[in-house]
Formats: sequence, C-alpha cells, structure tokens
Amino acid sequence: MMKNIALIYMGGTFGCVGDPLAPMPAELFFSKLKELLQQDIHPVECFCAPAIKDSSACTAQDWLALIQQIQQLQTKGYQRFVIIHGTDTMSYASAVLAHFLGQSAHVVLTGSQYPLLNATGNKPREFSDALENLCFALDSALQVEKGVYLAFNLELVHGRTALKQHTTELKAFAGVDASVKIPPQPEAYTVQAQDLTKAAQFNCISLMMQPIELEQQWYNLKQLLAAPPHFLILQGFGTGNLAVNPEIVQLFDQFYAVGCALVLTTQVPFGATDQRYAIADWVQNSKILLNDGYGHADLYAKALKMYLQYDSIEQWHRHWYD
Repeated sequence: MMKNIALIYMGGTFGCVGDPLAPMPAELFFSKLKELLQQDIHPVECFCAPAIKDSSACTAQDWLALIQQIQQLQTKGYQRFVIIHGTDTMSYASAVLAHFLGQSAHVVLTGSQYPLLNATGNKPREFSDALENLCFALDSALQVEKGVYLAFNLELVHGRTALKQHTTELKAFAGVDASVKIPPQPEAYTVQAQDLTKAAQFNCISLMMQPIELEQQWYNLKQLLAAPPHFLILQGFGTGNLAVNPEIVQLFDQFYAVGCALVLTTQVPFGATDQRYAIADWVQNSKILLNDGYGHADLYAKALKMYLQYDSIEQWHRHWYD
C-alpha cells in the first residue's frame, strides 16, 4: 500500500504571521493548515524539517539535514515528498536536493510570495498564492516521475534548473519545464552525520566579474589568495568569456596550488557556457573548471557534493565532468 505524501515544513513566507513577518510555530501552523486542507483529496502526513527558518539564513547544513530526514522517511516507505520552503534560496535547496537524492524519490518544493494566513494567524489571508501553490505541488508529487522539482504559480520545473527571477511577482521562478527530459542525476548520495559536520566548513565564493582593467582584476583576485575558499566561481560575460593576461593565468595556478578550485561560468541567467571564442583560448591550458550545469544554484550544489565526496582539489578536477 502506497504511503501518504510526506509534507515537510521548513518555514518561509508561506508559514509566516505577524508584522514584521516571522515563522509561525510549526505545531500551530500544521493545525491551521490541516483545517484548510480538509476538503483536499491529497493523502498527506505532516512533518517538521530539522530547521525551520527564513530561507535567506539557510546553509548547506540545513539542506543536508533535510535530505537526511527524507532518506530516513524513505526507509519507512515514503516515496513522495512536498517541501514548503522560503523562496529566497528555494532554487539552491532544489538543486542540492536534486544532486543528493537523484531519482530516488518524487520530491516537489514549493513556497509562496504571500503568507497563507493573516497577520494574527487565525484565518486565511485575503490575497495569497500559498494554498494554490501547495495544492499544485501535492498534485505534481503524485504525477511526476522520480526526481526533484519546483512547483510555483502553476508551473513545474526541474529542481536543478530553477532560478528565482522576480522578487515579488507571483511568477517568481523560471527553469526547464518538467515535461522536458534532462540528463538524469547519478545515484543518490546517502547523507551521514559527518557530512553535516564537514559541510559547516564548506566555503564557496562567487564573483560577478566587472568590465574593469586587467590590472585591477588581478589585484581583486590576489586579495582572495591569502585566505582562499574551497571553490571560487568566476562569473564571466556572455557564454563565459573572460579576458585575462599571463599574470592572471599564473594567479589561477596559484589558487590551484593552495587547494582552491576555480570554476568559470556566466553571469547570464540562462544558457550554457561555450568556449568557441578566441578570447577563451587560455582556458584550455589553465587550472580552471567549466560550469556544465544549469546556473548558479546548480553549480553551488555540484561544488558542495564534490567537497563532501572527495578530499582534495586533484580529485575535484578528476571527477568534475563525471
């Protein structure tokens, strides 16, 4: 017999009340939510996420703990999950879950631009997208193939490809539609306690490069060499184009030598990187990786998984394009 959908509440605008907005206590929120879902046909069981917080405060540890919870529920027979998450970092959460869960379960993330309840929390808010988004996510969880998706404003996209495109509009997210096939993820990665501990040290910096003189570009990058992150993501122009000089290329080799992996991507929201232009010739013989994913959140998720799976920059480079 198929288990009910596991509905996991992680906070966000969806469950906020008051002025200024703050997350409602989970038990009280669930009681109100169940009242509103009484007429709904979806078989749902509610769970609190390990961390309930504003999504702008979420980090890798929070998403790994969520994955661990999902994987534990899978051992109890649950295979369909809906996650209520804040919109600020929902694209990052979706990408991380996609990289670690792969095609092991049916997972749909959703949230809202407006709270489900009014400021006092005693009845539904007059204008809100929350309930519609949730019902759509529950519907989707019963229909989609295994994988991770983001449901919002009656649109369902692959979790790896999701990008928040507007701060306040109801059409807040874009991505590759769930009906379009994308390459499958590798096998699921079982999250262990030591992964959460290690993730607390994960350091990743993303730089949106600006059209400044190369000497200034070199100087800015040089400042990071004293205390480098594990991954330094350089957002180039267009298809990932970035002008360099011999001094900058030499600096890239120095980053590699101290264990910092450089990744070249584009600051353009959609579309892949492409090294066909002459200005990118230097890439072929330098210590830099190329983003072969679906955007900033997907790149973050891939770097995080690499960091947890392997212990050295040599291994990150060896397995980056697996």
